[in-house]
Amino acid sequence: MDFSNFNGAEQAQMTKIIEKRQMQDFLRMYANLAEKCFNTCCNDFTSKALSSKEETCILNCTEKFIKHSERVGARFAEYNAGPKSVMSTGPVPNFPIPQPDSTPTLLAPQLDDNAGLEVTLA
Repeated sequence: MDFSNFNGAEQAQMTKIIEKRQMQDFLRMYANLAEKCFNTCCNDFTSKALSSKEETCILNCTEKFIKHSERVGARFAEYNAGPKSVMSTGPVPNFPIPQPDSTPTLLAPQLDDNAGLEVTLA
């Protein structure tokens, strides 16, 4: 962001707001990470300590979550770098927008003898 047209007090205020927002985003990401990995990996509550399987799962989950966040952040930074970087990847595909009457309707699931459960769309 360009704050060059703001005076010193306004620049300081904007910087403070941005830093506060970044801290909130970090804390939200950390809370989401802890909740997701705990719900995925911690299943045995008969012991105070984590089992080796749970500990490995949490380490892998944390690593994947952080790598994903870094990758999303890098893509977001590329996107915000300017129209040149976005345009260099090629034109945006023109996908048709489905009309409300063409949206498939989910009907009751039906059992198929060969493949098991089959969901029929109208």
